[in-house]
Amino acid sequence: MRRREFITLLSGASTWPLATRAQQSTIPTIGVLQIGTPTSYDLSGFRQGLKEAGYVEGQNLKIEYRFANDDPAHLPELAADLVGRKVNVIAAVASALAARAAKDATNTIPIIFGHGIDPIKQGLVVSLNRPGGNVTGVISLSSELYGKQIGILHELIPQAVHLGVLASPKNAIYESIVKDTRSAASAKGQTVEILDASTGADIDAVFARIGNEKRVQGLLVTNDPLFIGQRVQLAILAARYAVPAIYPFREQTEAGGLLSYGPNLADRDRQVGVYVGRILHGENPGDLPVQQMSKFELIINLKTAKALGLIIPNSIQLLADEVID
Repeated sequence: MRRREFITLLSGASTWPLATRAQQSTIPTIGVLQIGTPTSYDLSGFRQGLKEAGYVEGQNLKIEYRFANDDPAHLPELAADLVGRKVNVIAAVASALAARAAKDATNTIPIIFGHGIDPIKQGLVVSLNRPGGNVTGVISLSSELYGKQIGILHELIPQAVHLGVLASPKNAIYESIVKDTRSAASAKGQTVEILDASTGADIDAVFARIGNEKRVQGLLVTNDPLFIGQRVQLAILAARYAVPAIYPFREQTEAGGLLSYGPNLADRDRQVGVYVGRILHGENPGDLPVQQMSKFELIINLKTAKALGLIIPNSIQLLADEVID
């Protein structure tokens, strides 16, 4: 073998492993698609799940964030943008509409969702145990909680016969929300009034109406990303108009809401993060069963109860997972 050929071969042999190592060390990129704003939703639980799976943003992971700013119409273009950037995984955190937009944008990039709507009915998966395709995630079926929430509200204010239900017409299961809450209230001998709100301004208008008409004796705030993002506004208005309200998530009670009953969002998002990590490690989303939240928590804010002139019955306090004094 000629000396020049030997040197060339030796050079190639020494650089090939370096190139291979460079490819193997490429930092993966995931897309986070949300319907809200950058400040409306806490992603610390999601990041904790990623960390448990071995990924930390800025160290061995890059995250592309896309926010629809509470306008679902922007979700398809944002999802398409993430697909165009060839992200490794799309995480649709806290919104079934975001998951649907991502699903419509790609059938190859893995999608992990976390929300409270049946993913089979939404056409995201074919089965909970064997999702198939490129989509899986974590669910906390909120529709099953309305009966329990109305029951708690009834025990707190048994004299209330007319309840308000704050719901967004843009919610993917709006019609089911209307049906389920009316059915649950009827079982307690109560009637409900559906109060529609799709923006912060709508929420202001709803409470102004409550104050003027003085018909609503208690309020159930349904599961919607808008109401999580506007939790401080809701707490302030409920206090201003002296309306006892029950919420689905602890974040809303921590923001000053009266009480909440529902799944722990941080834990749900943590599980979403873990699933994203497992996909990055090479697992197939179609083989990962859709996880169902099984633990629900009751959080009571005694400060708010005192401000409203309410006494929380011991029967409710004894069931509480946490009491904010």
